[in-house]
Parts: sequence; C-alpha cells; structure tokens
Amino acid sequence: MYPQNNMSFMPAEDLLYAILADLKRTVGEYTTATTESNCSSVRQMFTDLTNDTLRAQGDLYRLMSQNNMYSITSKALRADVDKQIQEARKTQQECQQFIQQKSSSAGGYGQPMHQQGQPSHQHNPYYM
Repeated sequence: MYPQNNMSFMPAEDLLYAILADLKRTVGEYTTATTESNCSSVRQMFTDLTNDTLRAQGDLYRLMSQNNMYSITSKALRADVDKQIQEARKTQQECQQFIQQKSSSAGGYGQPMHQQGQPSHQHNPYYM
C-alpha cells in the first residue's frame, strides 16, 4: 500500500516528465493511426485526438518550462528552421502534384486528397 501521508509515490517533476513522454508517444501513435485510416470519419477522429494531445503536450511543456523543470539545450537558428520549412513545403507540393498526376491518369477514379472546408493549421502554434 501507499503511505498515508501527503507524499506521492514519485516526485512531481518525475511524474510530469513521465506524462510528457507519454503524450509525445501518444501523438506518434495517433499520427500513425491517422495516416493508416481508410474511413474519413475515423481519420478525422484521430486527427482531432492528435491535435488535442499536441495542445496538452504544449501546455504541459510550458508549465514545466515556467517552473524551470525543462531546460532547452540549444536554440535553433531561424534560418535553419526556415530552410526545413521550405524543404517540407516543397516535398508536400511535389507529393500533391504526384497524386494529382496519378489521379488524373486513373481515368477520374481518384479521390481528392483534401475536402473543402477543412480547417487550416497554418496559424496553430503546435505546427511548424
């Protein structure tokens, strides 16, 4: 049994690190589930779960950082970050062009990748 006093079974900082690590792992699993979903409603559910978990992870990280529980080893140079974003956008554009090309050559049987009215994540602080 656990002690009857106010002491928890582990220090709060260790517990927060464990929760943070679990949230990071969960985001990865939800992302995998999203990319492997064939049903649009299941895909949307996993997308929503991913976004909610990312928000929780970000909130916990900020809390830990504000309480000096999480230190950043080094900051990334803005130019390096911009270069990575540019490369990712180029890759995304190439993939979309490839998919459009293959969908067009499939005789009209291809399905569009994006549905109109989907929320944009460009202004979400948890996305790069």
